[in-house]
Amino acid sequence: MNTIMTENIREKVLQRFLNYVKINTQSNDAIDSIPSSVGQIELAKIVKEEMLELKLQQVELDDHGYLYAVLPATIGVDAPVLTFCAHFDTSPDAPGENVIPIIREYDGSPLTYPDDPELILDEISCPNLSSFKGEKIITSSGKTLLGADDKAGIAEIMTALEVLINNPEINHPEIRVVFTPDEETGRGTSYIKREKLGEIAYTLDGGVMGELEDECFNAWSVKINFSGINVHPGEAKNKMVNAIAIACRFVSAIPEWQTPEHTEKREGFYHVNEVKGDETNAQISMLLRDFEEENNKQRILVLESIRDLFLKKYPGLKIELIAKESYRNMLEVLSKHHDVVEKAEIAIKKTEIALIKTAIRGGTDGARLSFLGLPCPNIFTGGVLFHSTKEWIPVIALQKATETILNLCELWINN
Repeated sequence: MNTIMTENIREKVLQRFLNYVKINTQSNDAIDSIPSSVGQIELAKIVKEEMLELKLQQVELDDHGYLYAVLPATIGVDAPVLTFCAHFDTSPDAPGENVIPIIREYDGSPLTYPDDPELILDEISCPNLSSFKGEKIITSSGKTLLGADDKAGIAEIMTALEVLINNPEINHPEIRVVFTPDEETGRGTSYIKREKLGEIAYTLDGGVMGELEDECFNAWSVKINFSGINVHPGEAKNKMVNAIAIACRFVSAIPEWQTPEHTEKREGFYHVNEVKGDETNAQISMLLRDFEEENNKQRILVLESIRDLFLKKYPGLKIELIAKESYRNMLEVLSKHHDVVEKAEIAIKKTEIALIKTAIRGGTDGARLSFLGLPCPNIFTGGVLFHSTKEWIPVIALQKATETILNLCELWINN
């Protein structure tokens, strides 16, 4: 790839990214409708207009906030139809309104933030920084997340499409694009139209530059409802069954060494993310995560045994335990499609950066797409410290992810 094209890619993808992150697209898990926030539609309409300006075909923004488009294959090219996917929403875990992106040249010194002077980004808290001395990186101003997850993915895909359209001498397969809402709430593929997608897919939703993920957690959600008996506390002895207090004791009975703060690499966990209620009714919300489905099923059995113990211990108490599978480990599918992963490995290496093959300690729309018959590994966006006010991304990663998409197109037509 020549120097002029490389510089053009860097400029285009950076400008798109800076524009996208200024729109608040946080999803909201408490709202059942999809999309769960108006900001996602606002960004979708902006991207739709860009697609129309690029003269992409079959551009459609549906009522649920899914945006589709098609770039026809170069005439005479016979290759599988590729799909590239990213998501509009950002995480509700940190503020997402009024994002102010700041571009800085990293010189190795700790970074501070103008809107939160006590917030510090350094190589102790984030060792990945050491790889980008002398490079430009983008952070927020400190009061919000940045939004690289996953507006970087959208910017990278859109820029790759623009490069292909403006350089018709570059041959490519048919490309279908889908940008989804509410990935962060786990509902990113709830209303996706499989018939609008291709034969092979790649999500642009990964982390640090060079990362490729072909495995993710097996995931379950668990809700435990407690029904107690409320009595005036002055007359409660041997009468009250305090639902919220018992719910807290239930949490304490879960193995502490199997929680996120005590696990890493391929270790799974229980993650309690909400306890609410009062003396009469209380509820625990929990996530179960592991790379092996059987380990999560064992965790459900542990929760059921704690439930049975508490029912014996507290006469009059009622407990309802509901476990629901959220998504499965996409390796089940991708292990049967080695060429899909291998081409992504080659595409990354062709950008002259190191390949980092890893498993996601989380999930991705690609997991669900894989089980819809569309094998779908996850490619890096370049962002680091997602879901936090320390989130950052190097400018060169935006460029390299875009180049990776272009390399994939070339590899599939030379299949």
